[in-house]
Amino acid sequence: MSREILPRHLRSQAVALAHDVLMVPIAWFLAYWLRYNLEVVPATYYEDALVGLFFILPIQLTAFLLFGLYRGIWRFASLPDIVRILKAVAVGTLVGVALLFIFTRAGGVPRSVPVIYAILLVMLLSGPRLIYRLLKDHSLDLSPGKRVLIVGSGKAGEMLARDILRNRRGDYRPVAFVDDKQRRQGREIHGIPVAGTCGDIPRLSEELGIDIIMLAIPSASSRQMRRVVELCEKAEIPFRSVPQLNDLISGSVQINNLRTVSIEDLLGRDPVSLDWHAINNALSGKVILVTGAGGSIGSELCRQLAKIEPARLVLLEISEFNLYSIEMELRSSFPDLSLQCHLGDILDQPLVDNLFEQERPEVVFHAAAYKHVPMLEHQLRQAVRNNILGTRILAQSADRYQCDVFVLVSTDKAVNPANVMGACKRGAEIYCQNLNPHSDTKFITVRFGNVLGSAGSVIPLFRKQIEAGGPVTVTDPRMERYFMTIPEACQLIMQTVVLGDGGEIFVLDMGEPIKISYLAEQMIHLSGRTPGIDIQIEYIGLRPGEKLYEELFHEMEHLQKTAHDKVFIARYRQVDWYRLLDNLDNMKVACDNYETGELQTLLEILVPEHAELEKGDSSANEATA
Repeated sequence: MSREILPRHLRSQAVALAHDVLMVPIAWFLAYWLRYNLEVVPATYYEDALVGLFFILPIQLTAFLLFGLYRGIWRFASLPDIVRILKAVAVGTLVGVALLFIFTRAGGVPRSVPVIYAILLVMLLSGPRLIYRLLKDHSLDLSPGKRVLIVGSGKAGEMLARDILRNRRGDYRPVAFVDDKQRRQGREIHGIPVAGTCGDIPRLSEELGIDIIMLAIPSASSRQMRRVVELCEKAEIPFRSVPQLNDLISGSVQINNLRTVSIEDLLGRDPVSLDWHAINNALSGKVILVTGAGGSIGSELCRQLAKIEPARLVLLEISEFNLYSIEMELRSSFPDLSLQCHLGDILDQPLVDNLFEQERPEVVFHAAAYKHVPMLEHQLRQAVRNNILGTRILAQSADRYQCDVFVLVSTDKAVNPANVMGACKRGAEIYCQNLNPHSDTKFITVRFGNVLGSAGSVIPLFRKQIEAGGPVTVTDPRMERYFMTIPEACQLIMQTVVLGDGGEIFVLDMGEPIKISYLAEQMIHLSGRTPGIDIQIEYIGLRPGEKLYEELFHEMEHLQKTAHDKVFIARYRQVDWYRLLDNLDNMKVACDNYETGELQTLLEILVPEHAELEKGDSSANEATA
């Protein structure tokens, strides 16, 4: 059994060094031969050439080592390697000729020889390196591999093509690029042509016999992704995507870590630009309390807040498991974070008062709420207690213990609420807005639509239904909803702390609403199946409390712009403060006595638009009957 004398990388460096040493005398004598017009070099000059080589060779070898010619690998030779060769040859030639002049006056060295030598040596050193890389990148491989069409010929597309060509296994073979930029049409990248635009995907897939389409457009907007995915679906060919731009920038993934296109790619929106400097100034070094800290929004808020180094992050969560999960995650990801976790209910006033007295939070993000619309239609008492009276308990403690900012996380369902959940969130908004003039604490409300992938949302439900083989249940083909990613929602919530002076309702720009039927169809497509054939879509009618279209602001709230282009202010509506307090006190009594009918009446007084909508629905139903 043979043993390797040198490790592989050292053997490669030794071979490269031997090659370069051999190239020095070849370049030196070729320079003399070219100087004498490819004829025989006179004997006297030939002897001087040998003497000159005695000086040039060791100096040139020293220059090679000093400039790091053997740090690079021939397999990946590129422009930085050529630059190192140019520097090493230039310095070696100048120093060698200078020493030759000092010791021998360089009488037998024609002046043109060093110049010709330097040019030849650069060619002899860089040429084999580039040829070797070219052969490796386009190595002969009898296995054809899957024929690939790459969408996007920018930097991501070029990197993806290069990685595919370097793959010795030859699983894939890039055939062509498509790109909508006209200036790239007809060009070649690594010998692969840009054969057309994205609109040509179906045609080119058929003409070129494409086996798989790879999307190398990590910075594409959701609208662009939807268009490209629809074209890929028309081609009826599997498609995969490179990771998203944020993941590539962070270095957590490589360009060749292909993945399936997710529904978040199609429904998410352009990255939000935040004033992180202002957010850090407002929140860094503060004691921050997050309620509902184990939920979808609460847990992501905790992750975002932990990055800006608060003095202490305080978590309040009613679910033991959710609190445990987010605590373990935060302690692992942020070992230096000062973290306090409290298991408890926002309705437990002694607990809330004790928490505020102990922790003295300066900023509160109130994300704890019941939010399941159909369920809460039959749980009026629980919805009122948690979403209205629980908010009141927290807000009162924030006021009593002189908290700086209190942010209420609300929902678009609070606008013209057609359900108990939305009416209760609207009630919470009304209380916080009207408490603001009576408190030194700034009470801010943030309102937005559906969050992609949050617990209890439609996307996890559709995924389960698709995995089970269907059917996918959609309430109505006309139903539309606004969608936003969880990180984007949380970052904009944090931005409102900077923008708010107290009493505002901030409305987040949710982009364009998406039809739920489109969402269902795309999720089925992305699972590799066909809607209506492999997976059926069933329309089951509106559930209790649901609306076809959600609104982000009431017609009387009159949106105004803020310093952030994704955040607007809705003008809040004042109510009589003392009548409001009496209403909430009566609600508590009705909850304690389990008087559901009285609660319904009090909720309609608090949120009159909910009462009007309910009467309107009732009249419509009677007319239909």
